[in-house]
Amino acid sequence: MKILICPLNWGLGHATRCVPIIQQLINENHELTIVSDGFPLQFLRQEFSTLRYIELPSYPIQYSKNKSMLWSMIRCFPKIISGIIIEHLWLKKLLKTEHFDQVISDNRFGMWNKSTHSIYITHQLMVKMPYYLKAFEPAIWLLHRTFINKYNECWIPDTEKNGGSSGDLAHKYPLPKNAKFIGTLSRFQNTGNKISNFDFETVAVVSGVEPQRTLFEKNLIDKYKNQASKTLIVKGQPQNTIQKTTIGNVTLVSHLSSAELAAYLRGAKKIIVRSGYSTIMDLQALNCLEKAEFIPTPGQTEQEYLKSFHS
Repeated sequence: MKILICPLNWGLGHATRCVPIIQQLINENHELTIVSDGFPLQFLRQEFSTLRYIELPSYPIQYSKNKSMLWSMIRCFPKIISGIIIEHLWLKKLLKTEHFDQVISDNRFGMWNKSTHSIYITHQLMVKMPYYLKAFEPAIWLLHRTFINKYNECWIPDTEKNGGSSGDLAHKYPLPKNAKFIGTLSRFQNTGNKISNFDFETVAVVSGVEPQRTLFEKNLIDKYKNQASKTLIVKGQPQNTIQKTTIGNVTLVSHLSSAELAAYLRGAKKIIVRSGYSTIMDLQALNCLEKAEFIPTPGQTEQEYLKSFHS
């Protein structure tokens, strides 16, 4: 089949969890085209250099510098709706000139079309709202379900029993009729002979939406640069050439291959990460979850919930 893979560009997580899906489809000899932008596009280019790529901007979003995301999301909402419409019309135009048997969208709401089989990937069927907006959670769930119902299938990267790894996010409300659990997804599911690298006592992985990504990185540098033990900070910024700098006892790298990062995470005594869902699945795949210190993005209710759930 000819298949489009379309991960959202809100951090690297949507792209990284597509890796095992892409690898499986390659093994089955399907013809793949990746549609994304920014660092996710760069990341997948490095992981799968022989595939075809199309750059299509995701919805613009910028987080707040403080602990509340509400006004940032309200300001971004018109641009998000516009982005959904633009990508939906873009796909419609593409399918008039080129046939695709299937479109797989990781959290891109507009990547569906009645003329092709479309699949939507999400672990967050319900959206955790701030405590003062809890009453709106059922309405937001119904709104998200409206988008999900546009697709032929909804794949949930989680297990069905005992709340899985996502807890309320995928298990609190009844599932749409087109939804099914497909098991957890991680880029580390096939990382070879499981070599460990013990060069750094602490390994921090920094990614996500700006400006919080940069603020997180700066806080980690300030905290660890003068400590006796060595710390590695992976900045989550894939580039053609890996950028490496040292500040005190902290080493910063722009990006690492999946195999290299897996080795450092296995060898570390302590891992510092955001409590994003893809990160949690990655640490589970490496059996490193117990070493993790989760620091949620301020005001990001999903990450705050996942930290609590996995405590």
